[in-house]
Amino acid sequence: MKTIAQALPNINGQIVLVGNSGLGKSMFLRHLVKTSGQIVVYLPAQKCEKGVIEAIQAKLHGQAQDAEFLKSLIYSGAIDICIDGLNEVTADTRAKITHFVECYFRGNIIMTTQPLEWIPPSTAKIYELQPLEQQQIEQFLISRQLRLPKDAKVQGDEYKKACKNYLTEALNTQQSREELDAAQRILSNPMDLSLVALMLSQGKYPNLFYLQEQQYNLMAAEYLQEWNQEFPLKKFSEAVYEMRLNDQQALPADEFYQALVSLEDEKYKMVISRQWQDEKEEAKKEWYFRHDKIMDFFLVQNFLGEVKR
Repeated sequence: MKTIAQALPNINGQIVLVGNSGLGKSMFLRHLVKTSGQIVVYLPAQKCEKGVIEAIQAKLHGQAQDAEFLKSLIYSGAIDICIDGLNEVTADTRAKITHFVECYFRGNIIMTTQPLEWIPPSTAKIYELQPLEQQQIEQFLISRQLRLPKDAKVQGDEYKKACKNYLTEALNTQQSREELDAAQRILSNPMDLSLVALMLSQGKYPNLFYLQEQQYNLMAAEYLQEWNQEFPLKKFSEAVYEMRLNDQQALPADEFYQALVSLEDEKYKMVISRQWQDEKEEAKKEWYFRHDKIMDFFLVQNFLGEVKR
């Protein structure tokens, strides 16, 4: 078994990368975009509703917007294309993407999806991301220490000890088969395992079935201390719900700037920001949820009410 970086050092040919939520598909695409020596276009699959060419055109200016010129660049392999989240779109949009990929079979195109029933492009190779094995779980958890907040309460050898003790208990073979399988499934997911690392570094005991809630509670406690007011959970969750209904991605920064600053804190990283310059060279900044699991937590609050600390 190879690491993803070994198997796919660059975008070469046509590739479908399949993996469960949180295994790092989108993060890997961002890595490829950042390290590529080629021109790379990154497209959320949702942007391809009208077609891939149309989605790329929307990102470009000047001569590059010309459809025929753009098609020649893609066909010759002068532009690499990343399409993220095929599982998040309709079957019709997936069919348009598949048709595009098969038509431009000489192009370098990588697509990601969670497992689903569909017919992938006949011209593409399929790669499957595997969950971490038990030994890798411990190695990954301990390695997170390098990325934890510098003011973490538990560090060094104490952190390593906390990791080993926690895994011994969480993966205790004396528990029921169903509980053990669920624990192994969650702990084999790098995103969830990163949250476990955060909890342990803060001296908390991670509850594998309420990790997003625990993450929120830590952030909300710090928000209260920093801003001297409660995190606006109800209002923010309602805004997220409306955003989802309107198929919007960017979070409402004007209304929730303080909240987004706290959510973006290096300890929690519940949202990420993207900065760029518009056509007038004016600085722009937008915030997005780091992962759908985090957005889902806030969506659920519309139906469950306040989270209890």
